[in-house]
Amino acid sequence: MNRRKFITDITVSTGCLAASPSLTLNNFLLQTKEKRGEIKADTVIIGGGLGGCAAALAALRNGQQVILTEETDWLGGQTSQQGVPPDEHQWIETHGAPCSYQHFRGSVREYYRRNYPLTADAKGRKHLNPGDGSVSRLCHEPTVALAILTEMLAPYISSGKLTLLMQHKAVKADVNVDQVMAITVRHTDETNELVLQGSYFVDATELGDLLPLSGTAYVKGVEPKKETKELHAPETGDPENQQAFTMCLAMDYTPGENHVIDQPRDYHLWRDFVPELSPPWSGKLLDLAYSSPRTLEPSRLGFHPEGVQTGDCLNLWNYRKLINRHNFLPGTYAGDITVMNWPQNDYFLGNLIDVDTEIFKKHVDAAKQLSLSLFYWLQTTAPRPDGGEGWPGLRLRGDIMGTSYGLAKYPYVRESRRIKALFTVLEEHVGAENRALVTGRRDHKKAAPFYDSVGIGYYHIDLHPSSGGNNYIDFSSLPFQIPLGALLPIRMKNLLPANKNIGTTHITNGCYRLHPVEWSIGEAVGLLTTYAHEKKVPLRAIRENPKLLTDFQHFLHHEGIETNWRHL
Repeated sequence: MNRRKFITDITVSTGCLAASPSLTLNNFLLQTKEKRGEIKADTVIIGGGLGGCAAALAALRNGQQVILTEETDWLGGQTSQQGVPPDEHQWIETHGAPCSYQHFRGSVREYYRRNYPLTADAKGRKHLNPGDGSVSRLCHEPTVALAILTEMLAPYISSGKLTLLMQHKAVKADVNVDQVMAITVRHTDETNELVLQGSYFVDATELGDLLPLSGTAYVKGVEPKKETKELHAPETGDPENQQAFTMCLAMDYTPGENHVIDQPRDYHLWRDFVPELSPPWSGKLLDLAYSSPRTLEPSRLGFHPEGVQTGDCLNLWNYRKLINRHNFLPGTYAGDITVMNWPQNDYFLGNLIDVDTEIFKKHVDAAKQLSLSLFYWLQTTAPRPDGGEGWPGLRLRGDIMGTSYGLAKYPYVRESRRIKALFTVLEEHVGAENRALVTGRRDHKKAAPFYDSVGIGYYHIDLHPSSGGNNYIDFSSLPFQIPLGALLPIRMKNLLPANKNIGTTHITNGCYRLHPVEWSIGEAVGLLTTYAHEKKVPLRAIRENPKLLTDFQHFLHHEGIETNWRHL
């Protein structure tokens, strides 16, 4: 028998399609020609970011059969394909995140210890930070996150419990009233389609792609104050007013060399561009001045690619640094490696939600041009301490991002469609000032308690400039819980969110959108489907029935999830 046909026949007969090796899936599609293949699982997860991976791992380790799809060729979402090292809270090394997320973080560190020529000092640090970036206690390369997530999922792929479909995008949903019956996905480079059937469907996409496809009620953009009563909400809402997205870029510095790129196509546009924001931006976007997020006053930033102090100003080079060459044996790196994800390359001249493919590509291309223009400006025009201009030794590092052009594979998305949920997290629940106003107390150490908590998290409320002309909105929040009600759509009974698409507002999304919280949401969703499947109860019954809810929360605790901030 022909070996390829044998593999295909066995795969189809057993109902299990493996994405690794991809040969099996490719042959299956080849054999079916124009017919659509079908795959079944207990849980179908669309989107392989941190939330999708966490949901898959939680369901898999509890015996579920899972299908996980990813639009790009890299798992990991914001930490890999988008090139953003983890944004985390100050307690992350000891508590405030699931055990599985801590395992992921520990595995990243061990990967460096096992595979890289670290100095003895760096290797011996319990809390090794490969890049020593000031934004995070764990700045690392995107490829390391990809390696760890792949390693965590590998046993389930091998055992046939997980079907992993890379470079597949959802294009259609089959819905029966309030139940999703199937999701059709299409390979991004082909016309062939697969129909994915399951008991539960999880939208872990970056933009909430399943919501419009399935008819799930959702909101987007800015809600008006009369609707949410939020302190920082505007009087007038605008669904098209959405946060900036960013095309991140990796670079290093080789003194004495010349790596100046060709002048980007739109360089003159961005060189002279002055944002029209309210309150006003500090001046030109391509500059070492910006609006301070908290005060909105013009503030200075520094830039020096050798990592030295730049007076009292933050050296942008050190902000999201992935590799600090001094953590590695001499000669390992010519210079540090850092990521450009700064105020100057936030793109807010258009949105990615509910636009056609051509408009989507147009804005992504414009955002790429902005990032490349900023990079070219740094190479040729940025002021140096010696009075000169430009750093020609700056070099694009596409290999770090897995691309030939130096930028990330996918936009860093800060805002998604958001489900209309059974419960919506408002600023009065998690915002420090708003909470004080509604309670009459200013001594709160934690956010409002949620009886149906399925996880915890923390980050300040951080809204970047928006497509509607808002400048930064940045203010203090309180350590918060993740309410189960915010994960349950008001109508759909077997679809769950596992990314930035939960029941928050434009404002509260600003503190629920970061890496460990996304992971926590995904893990809670994966365990929710597991519990509902085992108990044979509807998803929302777990929240409505006090006995079931208590039992489910005990299950979460057993799985290493904190549902309350016990240490504050």
